[in-house]
Amino acid sequence: MSVFSHPEYDGHEKLVFHHDKSTGLKAIVAIHNTNLGHALGGCRMWDYATEDEAIADVLRLSKGMTYKAAITGLNIGGGKSVIIGDPHKDKTPELLRAMGHFMNTLHGEYITAEDVGLNEEDISIIAGETDYVTGFDRHHIGVDGPSPYTAYGVFRGIESAVKFKLSRNNLQGIRVAIQGMGKVGFGLARLLIKNGATVYGADIFAENIDRAVRELGVIPVSPDGILQKNVDVLSPCAMGATLNEESIPQLNTPIVAGSANNQLGELADGRRLTEAGILYVPDYVINSGGLIKVYYQYFGADREEVISHIDQIADETLPRIFSVAREQRKPTSVIADELARERFMSGEVEQTDAA
Repeated sequence: MSVFSHPEYDGHEKLVFHHDKSTGLKAIVAIHNTNLGHALGGCRMWDYATEDEAIADVLRLSKGMTYKAAITGLNIGGGKSVIIGDPHKDKTPELLRAMGHFMNTLHGEYITAEDVGLNEEDISIIAGETDYVTGFDRHHIGVDGPSPYTAYGVFRGIESAVKFKLSRNNLQGIRVAIQGMGKVGFGLARLLIKNGATVYGADIFAENIDRAVRELGVIPVSPDGILQKNVDVLSPCAMGATLNEESIPQLNTPIVAGSANNQLGELADGRRLTEAGILYVPDYVINSGGLIKVYYQYFGADREEVISHIDQIADETLPRIFSVAREQRKPTSVIADELARERFMSGEVEQTDAA
């Protein structure tokens, strides 16, 4: 398949393939846009069924990182990398070190971090071979990875959506259904329950939901039934494309707000949600906490500044998107794209203490 005619190609600047025979590393880096700075985005290790599936994922995810960085006011571009393989079987220290060597060949055009299939320890191994990686304690912000900050950002985004849509100033008694109880979903559930919400959860991995039930008191729901749960907020925190022409008519919620990337199956699904009276919180805005954390972690800033930046997204950026969408009678997804595109196409760099 030609890259330039690929349905996920969006004027990407680079698509780089790398194979290290000695370790079995098969990696792809996509750099979407660097108008605002060097590209930054996580490295995902996944057992893709085909190489075309991996290419589509890295193109789509890197584009999302450009929009996420732009809408959140960060001075970076969008990039992403994928490693083709099963992280439970194929991941080795040697393979991760080979990924670090590959990163060096890009000379800092792309900076990587933790994503699905990799953890903080893996990132530290990659960092042993390259400076072009973040997500570990480079500037003493803390050794925790991006997941807790992503969860915090989604939590604050849910608060913002509940205030706008339901005219509620707190989450006491609010019912939230979380699809995916991994690191982000679990952290989100903890914050929600601590603040008085009732949380329903589902996960395809039994150990994840069992832990959430045991440690947090999450009410278990089958993976097949979580999207149809009658709740105040549906929070997709697993893989993408869960909101589509088939699933949207079955939703029983006024708000969709979750951490999963690329939640809309296609652009038209934003309109379908609007027509159904559902407030959709654009995924790359609400889940930007992790990116904000690794950005400051790489360039240097204290934890308070990270939290302040995440709070700004919930207190200013999201209400602006909601209000403009309502005034212009457009989907929130369209408004977020327009605002992000306006910034990264202009190349307008924000004045911040970092970078």
